Amino acid sequence: MTISEKATNPDRTVSAFRSHLRDFTADPRMLVLSGLALVLGGAGSVLAYLLLHLIYAATNLFYFHRLSWQFISPAENHLHWLAVLVPVAGGVLIGLMARYGSEKIRGHGMPEAIEAILIHGAKVDGKVAVFKPLSAAIAIGSGGPFGAEGPIIMTAGSVGSLLGQLFKLSDAERTTMLVAGAAAGMTGVFSTPLSAVLLAVELLLFEWRPRSLVPVAVAATTAGVLRRHLLGPGPLFPMSLYNMTVGPRAVAAALLLGVLGGLAALLLSRAVYASEDFFEEHLPVHWMWWPAIGGLVIGLGGLIFPRALGTGYDVIDSLIAGNAAWQLIAGVLIVKSIIWAFSLGSGTSGGILAPLLMIGGALGALVGHGLPFIQVGAWPLVGMAAVLSGAIGCPLTAAALSMELTHNYGLMLPLLAASVAAHAFTVLFQRRSILTERLSRRGYHLSREYSVDPLEIMTVSQVMHSSVVALPSGARIGDVKRWIEDRRPGKPVEAGKTRKGQRLYPVVDENGKLQGIVTRAMLERYVATHPSDSALPWKEAEIAYPDETLRSVAERMAALKIFVLPVIEPGTRKVVGILSLEDMLQARLRSHERETKQERIRKLRLPFRTANIQRVEESMDAAG
Repeated sequence: MTISEKATNPDRTVSAFRSHLRDFTADPRMLVLSGLALVLGGAGSVLAYLLLHLIYAATNLFYFHRLSWQFISPAENHLHWLAVLVPVAGGVLIGLMARYGSEKIRGHGMPEAIEAILIHGAKVDGKVAVFKPLSAAIAIGSGGPFGAEGPIIMTAGSVGSLLGQLFKLSDAERTTMLVAGAAAGMTGVFSTPLSAVLLAVELLLFEWRPRSLVPVAVAATTAGVLRRHLLGPGPLFPMSLYNMTVGPRAVAAALLLGVLGGLAALLLSRAVYASEDFFEEHLPVHWMWWPAIGGLVIGLGGLIFPRALGTGYDVIDSLIAGNAAWQLIAGVLIVKSIIWAFSLGSGTSGGILAPLLMIGGALGALVGHGLPFIQVGAWPLVGMAAVLSGAIGCPLTAAALSMELTHNYGLMLPLLAASVAAHAFTVLFQRRSILTERLSRRGYHLSREYSVDPLEIMTVSQVMHSSVVALPSGARIGDVKRWIEDRRPGKPVEAGKTRKGQRLYPVVDENGKLQGIVTRAMLERYVATHPSDSALPWKEAEIAYPDETLRSVAERMAALKIFVLPVIEPGTRKVVGILSLEDMLQARLRSHERETKQERIRKLRLPFRTANIQRVEESMDAAG
């Protein structure tokens, strides 16, 4: 905003200016995005329905050589050793699609969604919306040990991005559309709208603002409503509600299982990227053939333990129902983990949530034999939450997802305890999660910590310099020349000395009202090139107000490439100070001190202390 613009509204008051400061930044465009999110909610549920049935059709075609949309597990095939070749054939098809269709179909989808949001302005190629579900259906239908949630997040997210590209939207608004589609797709597969919104907040949005949260919630809710009509009501893994009070021993046991789940998540993450390193650094073949090699390992693993193939939703159901024999637990923990990590590293297409839930359930079933009994299936469910939380770094999502998948909200305490314990373990012992390590290897740094920007909560008046030198509008070049030579102060706004290094000088009238600005470089140039009796020229001023947040001023400075602004009083337009980029950094300094400065506020004073003890304590305090 320029001084000329403010001159058209000279009666603006401080209270009127303060009225724009709000708890949340939202405008009516949020409602427009919510309307588009309704469309994405419907699209997400339909896409989830189509993807699941494509997987069922591919499974029937690959393993039973028939055309059918009905669910059947690959473990029921009768191909014997020929079943080893089925995942290899699927891997060849995926490699061809990735090379000649779109390379973005490689991987499990979520790192690609994050990269599109942070790096590419939420712009996704339309090919992804077509090739990703097809490749996922082929990968999982041919026995790949993956879930459908990763591919549907990328597929529905791509549709959201494409819809956003059809309208005149900002980067942030396109991101909201992409994430709304992703949340709708996840809800369509799992029937977990709350978890989808939490995943969006913890992993994809990188903010918690109404402008994005409301449309995403609208999309997830819409998908949840329509999903009941397409794929049926009820939880994905039914479980009886636990109505008793969870005791301290059970919560303590959940914390222990959470730590073990975090350790398992750490090992799985490292196994995936060790596999990826193997393919990238030690295989002298084109990456198009890597999924086929991963398919060979899948086929061999399926020959040993057939129930490791496919999405494994039936296996999760068995673990929750308490029908987990030792052979099932061992098969999941050993075979499923190995073929999943190796094949995912090969760059095939598939999701990670369902495999992590299955492995976590098997871990919970194993460890649960030595933990206090709660109810049948409780510890497998807690193990699911722990491993998922540790692997993807989303503890709230993991706890809520486990409850929504079973509708067993009575286990909230142990689920939350295990999820947080696993998250605490992995953030201490692992730099990146399984989702962000790939981005790091591509040269991108990603911080997943949310905090309030200190520039958002501090105002201009808290850091500006009010003791500044102002020049009178009627000054002549000769006056300015003498002032520069003698360092005599001009017309100070407030009593005080000239601030050292002042680079911008407000030009004011006899009432102290801002007329314009002149920089030090301009003054020196004018003195050297203009006659002494010529009037002091100045230029229009971009201004700041005392009650503006530093963030709004920083954004204006960045947009206009200005590093110093005069600060004027609303209504009167009197100059009250100057704000520079160095002043803005004071807010960052205060934030740094808040995080790092350690001090003892209170001291315990015990009776009968000797003078020597008191002197020792004082000397220790003085030493820091």
